[in-house]
Amino acid sequence: MLTQIKSAFSRSQATLLQDAAGVASLVVILMVALHLPVGF
Repeated sequence: MLTQIKSAFSRSQATLLQDAAGVASLVVILMVALHLPVGF
């Protein structure tokens, strides 16, 4: 099982940074959307 995880990680290493950036942007959008009603 550990070898499967290692091989899956090595195959997806190129897109891992893009996925992390996507998750970070979704979190930022969520935080902005949650704080938007406070400004009105």
